[in-house]
Amino acid sequence: MDVNEVLLPGVGLRYEFVSGAGDRIGVVAHRSGDFELMVYEGTDPDEARTVFRLTGEEADALAEIMGAPRIAERFADLTREVPGLSAGQVEVRAGGPFVGRPLGETRARTRTGASIVAIVRGNDVLPSPGPSQVLQTGDVLVVIGTHDGITAVERIFQG
Repeated sequence: MDVNEVLLPGVGLRYEFVSGAGDRIGVVAHRSGDFELMVYEGTDPDEARTVFRLTGEEADALAEIMGAPRIAERFADLTREVPGLSAGQVEVRAGGPFVGRPLGETRARTRTGASIVAIVRGNDVLPSPGPSQVLQTGDVLVVIGTHDGITAVERIFQG
């Protein structure tokens, strides 16, 4: 799917694409952090009907809702397509060496070659966690790498 990006000076960015059903859809990411989802009625790119507006926090929530199931599907597909690549889960247990500390302090990818691609925290999925994401007891880390790499990540979190 092609997504076109258009700079809107003083406003932000507009992303546009055509859905499989043929609808032209646009998302305006305002400099303020708010978002607008719109549908184009005709061929004029300036004639759009705003469907709804979201704050940055609301947009994040919607992205998580829509993205979480697809993340799991994509990882499953990836591990089937790439020989030697596996997906695993590592729980952050109470009393572990990294509870309450940022993910980056683990240096897991550098030490093992495996990547922590998501954190499952209760009912929430935090995709692509950054190094400053603080780990909590009960977090489940979704790890992609070789079998040995995933095992090495487990050892890091066991201390």
